[in-house]
Amino acid sequence: MKNILLTIAAVTLCAGAAYAQEQKTEKKLSVTPTGRILMDGAVYMGGNGGVTDETDTKFVDGVAIPDIRVGAKASYGKWKAKVDVGFAYGKVGLKDTYLEYDFNPSNLVRVGYFVPQWGLNSETSSSMKQTYEEPTSNEFFYANPRLLAAMWVYDKGQYFAGTSLFVEQNAITQNATAMGKQGWGAQTRLVWRPRCTDGDVVQVGSSFNYSTPTSDDHTGFSYSANFPSRVSKVSLLQANIDNARSLFKMTPELLIVKGNVAFEAQYYYMNVIRKGGYKNYQAHGAYGMVRSLLIGSRYGYSHADAGVATPAPGSLELAVCYNYTDASDSGAGVMAGITNDVSCTLNYYINSWMLARLRYSYTNVRDRYVENLLPSRHVNTIEARLQIIF
Repeated sequence: MKNILLTIAAVTLCAGAAYAQEQKTEKKLSVTPTGRILMDGAVYMGGNGGVTDETDTKFVDGVAIPDIRVGAKASYGKWKAKVDVGFAYGKVGLKDTYLEYDFNPSNLVRVGYFVPQWGLNSETSSSMKQTYEEPTSNEFFYANPRLLAAMWVYDKGQYFAGTSLFVEQNAITQNATAMGKQGWGAQTRLVWRPRCTDGDVVQVGSSFNYSTPTSDDHTGFSYSANFPSRVSKVSLLQANIDNARSLFKMTPELLIVKGNVAFEAQYYYMNVIRKGGYKNYQAHGAYGMVRSLLIGSRYGYSHADAGVATPAPGSLELAVCYNYTDASDSGAGVMAGITNDVSCTLNYYINSWMLARLRYSYTNVRDRYVENLLPSRHVNTIEARLQIIF
């Protein structure tokens, strides 16, 4: 924890010195409003077999507005800032809120509340996932949470790196005294991209994370994932690991783009180190996705995020994805479930600020022995979304 505070202090001093240097030249302040609205509808088929009033949660067909956000972005010379506030299901919460300094085109430092770089999915926001919702493995392994963090990013030529120090997510809603203790961690994303031009990408990388316990009493970890839908929120995987000392997780990544076709994949591995003679908990998962522009010439590449750029207005895209997650470890006494998910999503980029999605998915779970949840379950889901984002 002391190392994190010293690092943040050093970053602040460096940014202050850079700011003093910038005063020698005239700068112009630019402020741009931001916002988004997601409007969803979903139909669920075959998902409620065996569900009673005392066990598990039913899928209910319906509509929802799962996310509304308003905010602003500002820039002043090499300085950038962003503030976002979100509203969903009657709750208001802080979203991206950070200050950034770009030392040069290849180096930047960001401090605040945001999603630090870790894996391919950190290059897209929650509303811009090509598969409608993020792959279950990415959700269960807590790959891209928004955190209080300090991050350095290097982006030049064939190499990309993002390194972060952070404290647990609860630090944004509770003060340190109320928490009693704050969990902390460090992570990095390292990428090598020998080919990284529009329509021609070969990229490999790996991300690593070390974290201390983040449960209420800071003696364990809780990991979970819902069935991939936000209209009905139904638990899919649920793991509570007690007597934990620390956690290590990693995710290798692969991205290949050729013209109007793209393939991406990630593997996830997590090991929770436990104390008191308890066996370590291990979990793993993976997903693979093929994307193709049915209307549109080729995929662009975003250097700043080390990933595929948002397709041009008027593009029609097909994304097919398979995900597998094994969150059950009998040796550790944690049977959180094993799930498979296959999905097919059509994305129509109407213009620069409107996007329509249509998705079909089949999701199942088995070997799940958690209180108040059925040991196995499956559902077919058809979802549609209209989103406005600027």
